[in-house]
Amino acid sequence: MSLEVVVVPCLEDNYAYLLHDDDCDGGHVALVDAPDAAPIHAALQQRGWTLSQILLTHHHHDHVQGVSELVQHYGCEVIGAKADAQRLPPLDTVVSDGDHCQVGSLSAQVIDVSGHTRGHIAFVLPGKVFTGDSLMALGCGRLFEGSPEQAWAGLERLSALAPETLVYSGHNYGAANARFALQMEPDNQALQERQARIAALDAKGEPIVPVSIGEELATNPFLRPHSASIRASVKADANSPSAEVFGRVRAAKDKF
Repeated sequence: MSLEVVVVPCLEDNYAYLLHDDDCDGGHVALVDAPDAAPIHAALQQRGWTLSQILLTHHHHDHVQGVSELVQHYGCEVIGAKADAQRLPPLDTVVSDGDHCQVGSLSAQVIDVSGHTRGHIAFVLPGKVFTGDSLMALGCGRLFEGSPEQAWAGLERLSALAPETLVYSGHNYGAANARFALQMEPDNQALQERQARIAALDAKGEPIVPVSIGEELATNPFLRPHSASIRASVKADANSPSAEVFGRVRAAKDKF
């Protein structure tokens, strides 16, 4: 297996991802989310690639507004959630939780991670997961349409992936997320080190992704409702369910 992932910065702080599979006859290129056609097209041209597929995580404009132009230029297949098909650009293939879709020579598993929006999905490939705005670097998406319990259920499923799985998320909110995380858990040394790495990457204009599930579990406050420090920060007792603690952390971030 040889899957190359190219991070394409788009708009102010979005990330799109080109997935190039050399093991597929003639090569195969898929795209996860399409915030803006111009930088994606430029990245393809630079490498002499042709786009075959677009995988959509959710319907928000800053993840889909480049789809129409890219489809018009490349005639590529568009894959998205059946549960949200009415709000997505026209889909060629609809998928639901537990489905698999072919990405070149690889099979991608679809996981429902609703919460940020209804019908939000993530795509799991060998050693990699593309999470859109569900799980972000040191954060998670604001709960516009789902409950804390629903969002936590999706995050638990992502957390259960192998610790070495690399997370490719939809935005660079790393600096702000790190400041909030340290407010929740100021003595977390791994978090302090990660904040410094994010600052160094931002200073060089380099992507802050990917990062492993293991590192997210060690530093992301939204995945750490078991932390005594985080529970104290949101005034949750030792018996509070994890989903409730998560909801309190999310509410605190909304006011941060």
